[in-house]
Amino acid sequence: MENKSNKNINRRNFLKVLGGTALASATVLPGCKNRQEAAHTATTEVPTDQMTYRTNPKTQDRVSLLGYGMMRLPNIPSPDGTRSTIDQEAVNELVDYAIAHGVNYFDTSPVYMQGGSEKSTGIALKRYPRDKYFVATKLSNFSNFTRENSITMYRKSFENLQVDYIDYYLLHSIGNGGIETFRARYIDNGMLDYLVEERKAGRIRNLGFSFHGTQAVFDEVLAMHETVHWDFVQIQLNYVDWRHASGNNVNAEYLYAELKKRNIPAVIMEPLLGGRLSNVPDHIAATLKQHTPEASVASWAFRFAGSFPDVLTVLSGMTYMEHLQDNLRTYSPLHPLTDDDLAFLEETAQLMLRYPTIPCNDCKYCMPCPYGIDIPAILVHYNKCINEGNVPASSQDENYRKARRAFLVGYDRSVPKLRQASHCIGCHQCVSHCPQSIDIPKELHRIDRFVEDLKQGKEF
Repeated sequence: MENKSNKNINRRNFLKVLGGTALASATVLPGCKNRQEAAHTATTEVPTDQMTYRTNPKTQDRVSLLGYGMMRLPNIPSPDGTRSTIDQEAVNELVDYAIAHGVNYFDTSPVYMQGGSEKSTGIALKRYPRDKYFVATKLSNFSNFTRENSITMYRKSFENLQVDYIDYYLLHSIGNGGIETFRARYIDNGMLDYLVEERKAGRIRNLGFSFHGTQAVFDEVLAMHETVHWDFVQIQLNYVDWRHASGNNVNAEYLYAELKKRNIPAVIMEPLLGGRLSNVPDHIAATLKQHTPEASVASWAFRFAGSFPDVLTVLSGMTYMEHLQDNLRTYSPLHPLTDDDLAFLEETAQLMLRYPTIPCNDCKYCMPCPYGIDIPAILVHYNKCINEGNVPASSQDENYRKARRAFLVGYDRSVPKLRQASHCIGCHQCVSHCPQSIDIPKELHRIDRFVEDLKQGKEF
C-alpha cells in the first residue's frame, strides 16, 4: 500500500475509519513563545469523576484514555550543581493529581530521563495499591543486543518499578535500523520467544511494540501477529502525521487501519508532535481558538487522537501541572470530533506543512551527546522561531532586526554556550537513535551557520 495518501480529505472514508458513523460532537523569550504559553491552556475546573475509559478487549482492563508518559519529568539541579536530576517530589505530586482525576496508565522506559524514569515512576506508584494502576515499560536494548544484556534490562525493570508483573511490555521503537536491526534485537537472540514465555507465566500481562520506521518493517512485524499474538501496538498518531508523516515514518492512517483490521488496540504516542501542535504559529492558533474559544490549542490534537475507537490510551509527557490539568479537561469526558472538525484539522495540517520546521519531537533519544551538546533544546528553539517568524530568509526582510534579536537572545537563554550547535563534530552517534530519521549533524551545522550569519549581519 502506498504510504502517502491523497491530501484531499475524504470525510466519508475518515469517518469509516473512526467507526462507520458520524461521531457526536518558564521565561518567555523575546519573540519566541514557550510551550506553556503557546498551549493557550484553558482555565475551567478539572473534573474528578468524568475521565473517559477504554476497555482492553483481551484483558478487560479499563484504561484511562489519557496515559501519563514518564519521559519528560520535572528536573531540579543536582546537589553538586553539575547536572540536573529528577524532582521526585514534583513527580509524586503530578502522579497523585493524575490518579485522583482518573489516570491509571503510566508509560516509562529504561532509557527515559537518562535512565532515571523507571525508578522515579516506581517510587511514585509504589504508594498505591497494585490494582490502582497499569504500568508500561520497554525492552530498550538499542546498543547491546545480546541475550544476556536484554534479559538483565528486562529484570532490572521489575526492580526499578518495584512490581512482580508488568501490565504492558513493549519491544521499544522497532523500525530504527530496518528489519535487520529488529531481528538482531529480538529474534536472533531469542528475546521475543523469551518474552512470549514470560507472558505465559503472567509476569507480562500484555506484549506489544512501539513503532518508528518504514512500512515494510511495520508490515513484517505485524504479520507475526498470527504466531506472537500482539496484545497492543504503540504508534505515532496526530492530525499532521495522519496523512503527512515526515521522513521514513508511515502515515498514521495506514498504521491505525492495519491494527483495526486485526482488532489490536492502539496506544498513541506523540499526539502533539513533541509539542509542535501546541506551539503553532499565531494565525493558526487564532483560528483554532475561534472555533472553540474555551479550549486550548493542544486540546484539538488530543481530541483527534482520542476520537478513534480502537485507541486504548493517548500518552502525554506532562512536565507541568497546567499541562496535566488541560489534558484532564479534554478527556473528562472526551467530546469526539465531528466530520466538520476532521475536515478543519486536515486544513490545519496542510497549513502546518508550510512551515519548514525540523521534525524533532523532543524525545531525547539522541541524548546524551558525548560532546555535551543539547540537541533537543537547539532544535526546539529553532522550530519555535520558525513558527513565530523569527528565522528571516534575508537580511533585507522587514522584521530582520527584531527576528535576529529574538533568535540570538532566545538561543543563548535556551542553550548554554558550551552546549550549542557550534560544538558538534559530526560523530553521528545520535543519528541511529532518532525515531524521526533526522540527519542531526547536518541540521546542527546548518543552524550553527545561520547563527554565525545572524551575529555578523551577513546577507543570506
